[in-house]
Amino acid sequence: MSGQRPIRIGMFQAVTTMGQWRLPGNTSTDFLDLQHWVTMAKRLDAAGVDFLFLADDYAYPVVDEHVVPRAIERAIQFPKADPVVLLSALALATERLGLVATVSTTVEKPQIVARRFATLDHLTGGRLGWNVVTGAGQNASALLFDEPLIPHDERYARAEEHLRLAMELWEGCWEDDALVEDRESGTYADASKVHEIDRHGRWHGARGVLTVPPSPQRTPLLFQAGASSSGRGFAADYAEAVFLASEPAATAAQIASVRDLLETNGRGRDAVVFLSAGTFVVAPTEEEALAKRAAQSGFWTLEDAAAAYAFFTGLDLMSMDLDGPLTTTRTETGRTNVERFSGANGAPALTVRQILEEFRRNSVMGAPFVGDPVQVVDQAEAFLAETGADGFLVQPDPTGTFDDFLDLVLPEMRRRGLVAEPEAAPAGPTLRERMFGHAHLPASHPGASFRRASVEA
Repeated sequence: MSGQRPIRIGMFQAVTTMGQWRLPGNTSTDFLDLQHWVTMAKRLDAAGVDFLFLADDYAYPVVDEHVVPRAIERAIQFPKADPVVLLSALALATERLGLVATVSTTVEKPQIVARRFATLDHLTGGRLGWNVVTGAGQNASALLFDEPLIPHDERYARAEEHLRLAMELWEGCWEDDALVEDRESGTYADASKVHEIDRHGRWHGARGVLTVPPSPQRTPLLFQAGASSSGRGFAADYAEAVFLASEPAATAAQIASVRDLLETNGRGRDAVVFLSAGTFVVAPTEEEALAKRAAQSGFWTLEDAAAAYAFFTGLDLMSMDLDGPLTTTRTETGRTNVERFSGANGAPALTVRQILEEFRRNSVMGAPFVGDPVQVVDQAEAFLAETGADGFLVQPDPTGTFDDFLDLVLPEMRRRGLVAEPEAAPAGPTLRERMFGHAHLPASHPGASFRRASVEA
């Protein structure tokens, strides 16, 4: 890849049990120990990866409006804690690592998100990203909050209104030179350059100001992770980085679809960085890697896979004919993993048993790269060439950490010139500069329209 931009490497985690928690040596049951996260973040920072991505939701597997007992017993999308509270500590423990948090537009008000993320963008020195989601496991989340289940497409309409209000608060309240801090005159800020916004939509509205002064990025780098048709449209409108998890052909089709929409929207085909789920089952030898893969796969049963599938879709596969197709694809919980297997995205429709086997082996992340370091990087390069993806959101090792990837895969990627050396200086201190070379939303992004004064992109 000589002469090309280095591939982007983010690391995927959640404040829960990750990897295969039952395997000897797995550390993810320490997810409520702050030192567990500080140690991980420091290692990622030293390795020079681009960012740590923390997934989140308020849900768990639910069938017939009750939590699935097996999910509790086997730690399947359960338990979970809040990742946003970690970010200040991880910012202090690191120097360059981007920090990306997932916050749902369905359960959080835009004013709260705007204030919290503006504060965190200051505290991280502009290294913050927001994974904008409507929320996974909506059937469980609606029950938990004692609210009606909002239809899937309406959630995206609400998300758009939510995000636009948050961006108006970040971009439109404070002019660039509003903050004065003149001790002699006693003027902290020029009131004529701090503007009240007055916006009232169908679901969200505000009349007032964001009290946090402009942060290094103003708007945090915007991530999106929905692959349904509504999710792809939302990504083409607003996202700067998109996370995908599917087989190569489907990933390529999703990327091509979003790039076409980006061009139609006037943002440009390269306005979004596409990151595919990358699961690397790697060991010094192929034989060891295959043994590791077999050990991983042996822990999950079809019943476990059904609990995981219920979390993402709200569908109970164990109540269906295992050797027939899905008896229903109607769901308002989540459509990505229904369209993935039902033939709606152009891929062959699978039987219920085949869906369960795929989830048992790979969950939502697609088939892993398996082998020694040379073999897995060969597979990763071939995947990027076939799909047009810009890099990987790397899934945890079986230990719940990224030690195998950092020790075995990254050195081979660097040997081939695929990723930058850890000491290489990024374009600037912010996450957006690291990913795109500029600190603020570009003029082509809808959020730029809310600016009161010129902000250098």
